[in-house]
Amino acid sequence: MNIAILPAGAWGTALAIHLTRNKHTVTLIPRTLDEAMELSEHRENRSYFPGHPLPDDLQIGLEILPALMEADVCVLACPSKFLRSVCREISKELGQARQLKLFITLCKGLEEKTNALPISIMQEELPGYQHAVLSGPTFASQIAEGQPSAIVLAGEKVTPELQALQQAISGQTLRVYTSDDAVGVELGGCLKNVYAIASGICDGLGLRDNSKAALLTRALHEMVRVGKALGGQASTFHGLTGFGDLVLTCNGKESRNRIFGEEFAKGVSVKELIEERKMTVEGYRTALCFHQICEEKGIEAPILEQIYQILFNNQTAREAIVALMSRELKEEI
Repeated sequence: MNIAILPAGAWGTALAIHLTRNKHTVTLIPRTLDEAMELSEHRENRSYFPGHPLPDDLQIGLEILPALMEADVCVLACPSKFLRSVCREISKELGQARQLKLFITLCKGLEEKTNALPISIMQEELPGYQHAVLSGPTFASQIAEGQPSAIVLAGEKVTPELQALQQAISGQTLRVYTSDDAVGVELGGCLKNVYAIASGICDGLGLRDNSKAALLTRALHEMVRVGKALGGQASTFHGLTGFGDLVLTCNGKESRNRIFGEEFAKGVSVKELIEERKMTVEGYRTALCFHQICEEKGIEAPILEQIYQILFNNQTAREAIVALMSRELKEEI
């Protein structure tokens, strides 16, 4: 299979390494010509994914059009805030992309202002193609290293093209499951990032096992409630892209959202973490999006609400804990 991946961030590069290892023709397309030249010269993504050599047969694209002309599938591996602009850039080049049938997104965040899911953005900006999402409990570095992992490929329905891509991505170190609940898969991927910030705040405050266990259990319960209200299937949130991704992102040492929460709880400002350290923290703006959605639709989501209050209304983490612990008592389920 011929697959184009853009841009060349950590996840895009990791997937390119994996797919090349699976003997597919892969073209990785960086944002700029300078980045492309650096990747070609050093055979390593020193800026975004250092320490992981690129296979000799992984192609580096200098421009979008030549890669799309040969591609069967295009993978969009940008942060969610750039997805619409990337789609619009690609749409200008699609006239000669005669083999291209399927667009995949790796995004795990809502679009600010519109609160749109990534797959909805692709449908709006790239009509006439199949659209799907690849998501699950995976860190980019461990995919590149060949650590055994599992992930979900979800579309509005499971088509032959989706099943062919499932076979193409799967291998000895990565097992791919299909799903027809793209909305639920994307909601799980977005929600878990916000809860990971909460988990990091627990770490930054020095809270221990009891606190983390209570947070993750109630976060899963809340994820199901919010996800169902927004059109996802309940079973999806008990699978890899719900519970699985929640466990990984809330506990993993490589989780940027968890690290952000931990550093924030220790007194580091949002500006320093996101602007100066240039951390990609999807959960930060996504917390604002879910606050707006839940308020508009009347969805009860106390954990999401307290994270929003901490990040955007100067509430302290200690005040948030008191607010959560003093809520009216009720049955667990």
